[in-house]
Amino acid sequence: MRMEGEIATNTDPAGAWSLVVPLKPLARAKSRLGLAVGERSRPGLALAFAQDTVAAALSCALVRDVVVVTDDAVAGAALSALGARIVPDAPAAGLNAALAYGAAMVRALRPGARAAALNADLPALRAEELARVLDCASAFPRAFLRDAAGIGTTFLSAAPGVELRPAFGGPSGARHLASGAVEIDLPALGSVRRDVDTGEDLRAARALGLGPHTARLAASLSPVPDR
Repeated sequence: MRMEGEIATNTDPAGAWSLVVPLKPLARAKSRLGLAVGERSRPGLALAFAQDTVAAALSCALVRDVVVVTDDAVAGAALSALGARIVPDAPAAGLNAALAYGAAMVRALRPGARAAALNADLPALRAEELARVLDCASAFPRAFLRDAAGIGTTFLSAAPGVELRPAFGGPSGARHLASGAVEIDLPALGSVRRDVDTGEDLRAARALGLGPHTARLAASLSPVPDR
């Protein structure tokens, strides 16, 4: 497993980004989704979401590396195998502390890095759509993208020398906007906005086209009920 001193990267184009992806221990991840898919399927789906998110991100031409902040050994091994750098959740103080810590770890090695937080539950993520988000974000000190519901956030960026200042959770779109981050509002970014918390969300992601890890698991599930 790659830990703090080891980074797997794409070719490093000028302005390439480091992405920070937070992931809860799988036993606790995606609790609302368990209502739709059953508790036995929930941890595996949470991991599959993260695998498809990380794989798509690493295939994006504007991404240099992906840092996953997690204390889950199974998830860490699986995501390291894809090329992510694994950082333990040393603060152990919730999502935003984990993201700030991940960004600090990125800049400990690359002080001038462009850093961005990206949700781990984007199983339909497309590299070309992520590239459009990153290209737009590069014009601003901080920028964010709302989720498909228009309430939360799936992406938050910080230019070199700028603090990330994450405020994820609940109506985080309004908080990020109030903090001075510029809202990215481009068409055709459905795969970057489409996080999955419920059975309805999973159906919507399936309509966009699931990544291979999630698709394999979803194919074995009974039809997702309305919840």
